[in-house]
Amino acid sequence: HDDMVVGGKVKKPGKRGRKPAKIDLKAKLERSRQSARECRARKKLRYQYLEELVSSRERAICALREELEMYKQWCMAMDQGKIPSEIKALLTGEEQGKAQQNSTKLAKAGKTEANSSNPCKYPAWD
Repeated sequence: HDDMVVGGKVKKPGKRGRKPAKIDLKAKLERSRQSARECRARKKLRYQYLEELVSSRERAICALREELEMYKQWCMAMDQGKIPSEIKALLTGEEQGKAQQNSTKLAKAGKTEANSSNPCKYPAWD
């Protein structure tokens, strides 16, 4: 070992202060640029993910609004003394397959309309 013992203390020769970085400045710059590129790529992915999340939530909201509107119309019809065929079907237990088909049609309609400038035909609640 090159360590010298002087008065009970271990001294390492030639290790005083910080030496100037031996790293090539060009390599350091390239690493910095690469890091920045990776950071931008991560940021882009994060925003893509958030945009997809927002659009899927908007589609869900649209489908729920349409479902709400359907229920409102059912209620208005029942207030006028009419019983909608869907409710009759639910009460009698018949045509449950039809009601399920209607709900899947609603979900699909919400997805296709989401591409237009105003994805819902029903206005947002204020």
